[in-house]
Amino acid sequence: MTFSWVLTKDFQQYYRYKKMDLLKTVTDKPKALFVELIITKVIYATLYIVLPIIILDIAWWWIPIFVFMLHFVSGLILSMIFQPAHVVGDVEFVRVDESMTIENGFAIHQMNTTANFAPRSNILYWLIGGLNFQVEHHLFPNICHVHYKKISKIVRETAEEFGIPYHSHDTFAQALKHHTRLLKSLGRA
Repeated sequence: MTFSWVLTKDFQQYYRYKKMDLLKTVTDKPKALFVELIITKVIYATLYIVLPIIILDIAWWWIPIFVFMLHFVSGLILSMIFQPAHVVGDVEFVRVDESMTIENGFAIHQMNTTANFAPRSNILYWLIGGLNFQVEHHLFPNICHVHYKKISKIVRETAEEFGIPYHSHDTFAQALKHHTRLLKSLGRA
């Protein structure tokens, strides 16, 4: 997951934006942006591969192994956090219509497409920076995560009042179970 981010995702996004003529919304110098992209990739490779090979007193081939392991573990952790919050059976998978729009507004869309998990786990809350409160994270991206727990009570009550779904799994294991169940059903479809 993170390995592809480092190697290809930025380039794919750059070319997608260029094809859609969206680079002008980011910069008036698209070539400079591409050069910046190349320079940051070179800096990354220097910091994570070249310098460790030069500085550390270990066989050079350990460094690529360590970098791969760094990305493997990071990707595993990120997928364990984001999949149970977005890819579970009780959330909607919204498709755009012919005019590239969706039926609901921002807040309703967030409520329909995200789920919380383990809302009473203080340890998990601390370890993942409140990302177990994905509904609140999506609704209020500029609010510090330390407020998500308190906000979640208000959001849940408001959702119930207006008949809007509020998806939440009591435990992390329960969320993983729902995720696995969905994957299994998708595999059979």
